[in-house]
Amino acid sequence: MNQTLKKILIKTKRNIFSEIIGNNSSLLKGEGYDFLELKEYEYGEDVKNIDWLISAKFSKPFVKVFHAQKELNINIIPILSGSIYFGTKKFKQDLVTEICSILGYSCVKQGDPFSSFIANESVELCTKKSKRNFAVTKMSEAIFNYKCIGKNSNLNMIIDELFKKIKKRSIIFLIGDFFDIKGVDFRLLSKKHEVIAIIVRDKFEESPFELGNVNLVDPQTNQVFDGNINGSIVKEYKKRVKQNDSKLLEHFQKCGIKFTKIYTNEEPLPKLLRLMR
Repeated sequence: MNQTLKKILIKTKRNIFSEIIGNNSSLLKGEGYDFLELKEYEYGEDVKNIDWLISAKFSKPFVKVFHAQKELNINIIPILSGSIYFGTKKFKQDLVTEICSILGYSCVKQGDPFSSFIANESVELCTKKSKRNFAVTKMSEAIFNYKCIGKNSNLNMIIDELFKKIKKRSIIFLIGDFFDIKGVDFRLLSKKHEVIAIIVRDKFEESPFELGNVNLVDPQTNQVFDGNINGSIVKEYKKRVKQNDSKLLEHFQKCGIKFTKIYTNEEPLPKLLRLMR
């Protein structure tokens, strides 16, 4: 196993199963326990479930009875196009691997089954539904080692495929850089499932500086750019990124999609915890 991947798995597993995280509420939230009825307290029952108001009213202890909590159906979908093969502090593909690993171990910890897919020009199953650690390792290895150069992402196709492939109502985590979102529509998918978007970016992508004469290769199309990146080009580029993100976040809000943005120079766990609260 690659040493970088090994470090990612060790780090994320330790963070999720550590005492600090374990003493807090779970990273993934369900609908909670549904109240069923009140009944008289019997010896040996959990005193935490005593309804003190009703007990005081009838002068004898009553406890709340709940329906058992249902398992969550979790689907982890990294969007691995060529643009993920980039980074200044850390490659975005490494960060995507770490985020998926965190989500996977969180599912294992709370006993919820998860499946994973890899999406770009198609949507392919990565790991079948599982609650076990080996599925997290398998998923992380597949994402980390995936050859994304030359791959384009088609978000509308991805949305349609996920709508068809995922039958049961689920929590869908979409992880990608979400550039070029023209015409993208999440409304249908977000009505059927709970969609959570995790935007992965490098600071340089949003705020580049003048590079002068350069020779660059587009990792998605393999097209070569040979020219001068001056101040006016940088200014226009920043403007387009800002417009793209403004439309994206507005669309997420309209569809009720929770989202966060994580940069390659940041630790993902604190932002993921805030997102889930």
